[in-house]
Amino acid sequence: MRPQTGLLGFALPSLAATRSSQSFEDKCLHFRPEDSVRNSTRTELQFVKAGSTITLSDNDPTCGPKSQAVAADVCRVALSIPTSNRSSITYEMWLPEDWSGRFLATGNGNLGGCVAYGSLAYGTTNGFATVGTNNGHNGTNGDTFYQNEEIVADFGWRSLHTSVEVGKRLTALFYSAAASKSYFIGCSLGGRQGIHSAELFPEDFDGIVAGAPAVDFNNLYSSRARYFTVTGAAGAPSYIGADTWKTTIHNEVLRQCDGIDGATDGVIEDPTLCRFQPETLLCGTRKTTKGDCLTDAQVQTVKTIFSDYLWPNSSILYPAMQPGSEIAASGGLYSGKAYGPSVGWFKFAVLEDPAWDPASFTADDALIAGRKDPGGIRTWPSSLAAFEGRGGKILTHHGQQDQQITSFNSIRFYKHLADGMGYTPAQLDHFYRFFRIPGMGHCSSGPGAWAVGQEGGAAAAGVPFDREHNVLAAVVDWVEKGLAPEALVGTKFVNDTAGEGIAYQHTHCKYPAKSTFKGGDRNPRDVGSWECI
Repeated sequence: MRPQTGLLGFALPSLAATRSSQSFEDKCLHFRPEDSVRNSTRTELQFVKAGSTITLSDNDPTCGPKSQAVAADVCRVALSIPTSNRSSITYEMWLPEDWSGRFLATGNGNLGGCVAYGSLAYGTTNGFATVGTNNGHNGTNGDTFYQNEEIVADFGWRSLHTSVEVGKRLTALFYSAAASKSYFIGCSLGGRQGIHSAELFPEDFDGIVAGAPAVDFNNLYSSRARYFTVTGAAGAPSYIGADTWKTTIHNEVLRQCDGIDGATDGVIEDPTLCRFQPETLLCGTRKTTKGDCLTDAQVQTVKTIFSDYLWPNSSILYPAMQPGSEIAASGGLYSGKAYGPSVGWFKFAVLEDPAWDPASFTADDALIAGRKDPGGIRTWPSSLAAFEGRGGKILTHHGQQDQQITSFNSIRFYKHLADGMGYTPAQLDHFYRFFRIPGMGHCSSGPGAWAVGQEGGAAAAGVPFDREHNVLAAVVDWVEKGLAPEALVGTKFVNDTAGEGIAYQHTHCKYPAKSTFKGGDRNPRDVGSWECI
């Protein structure tokens, strides 16, 4: 069911025109956005000079950086906007002097209480009027969800939609012209936000970049919660230490699966082809040294992790993790500790029991989460016809070594959407395209050519803003010029640092095509050694 809109009232804008001779700094410092957003409170109005670094002293400690470099001349606006009598959002809008005429909203991550400042800087560097929010609460533990459905609604859908309504209006007021096109970029929870927006509010965006989308959200969080019951705590017979995951298990994964694509390069090109057999590591079955083998209980742990999570009736609850992700997952989902975001979601939003013990998790809890669906967050549409009908475009991408959201779920969603709409891949291509990124972890990093212009930070630095290399530029050209992306060229920088140069590049193919090694004596690090088939 579509949520009710019209929750936010707007005051009438001032009719006073901005003098053409007025400097951008003066224009910024005389802007009064709070006059146009009813009941809002302005908390920041700042002209930021290109090359400056702003201090984020109020940023929640769990949100990370306390500062952000800014590459463009920007008018920074921050508001507190009430969304109900029990909730509000922290809203940031960055308005670049060199405006392209485009609007961009940014997504959040995990339990989503952090403004994506890196994405704000990224958007304005490329000429977008860019907005972001704290998604209705501060920090990442979710305790404010407890017995407050309004905050959960902000988290589920309302915060992003409000930011778009406010953002488009303030953009028009500031520049005296409406944005020509509206875009969204996000990964993980942000990817889910993009898909959910296309479902609920198809008019909000013309183009969406949805990375590693956390769709089927409740079952994803149930899957995450389950890993602690699979691995057990450190010292349990089923527990596997990080060193064993990173060396013994990962090396065997590569031995069995790296060469399937014809190139032994440390990257599993297509993990759907990997049928990893952990039994080869069972102690006593091969020549081993101490610590170089697994017990029966540990073999079962690996098999369970690399198998689909099923309901008691054997239908799929959530897909298996993909082989290759174990190095990064060893310090997270497989660490022998309950995964923090899942604990917060179940304690405060699903079960509303702050004393809930994550070691007690069962499929019954997953069933409760699915039935309750807090904030309508599930995000599992079988059709996006309204979004397609108005000309909207979605570009999704997912790392094939994702250690937090299995990339197999993006394939599952692609098929679910195609089946629901009765579309062949060629028909789905009209508005929805999916790119698998081999060797990329969760939204970034990894041994592969993972930099494709994702929002903010090292993922964007050094990647040109063009449709061949950059996901946001690709969706812009798709929307505005009708140039649909057939492939993306990803970049691996030396030490993942753009300033140190390019290590290699790789062509990432539009699903269901596969990046296929041409064979022979070709160098697998040469972008021309692969083709999409």
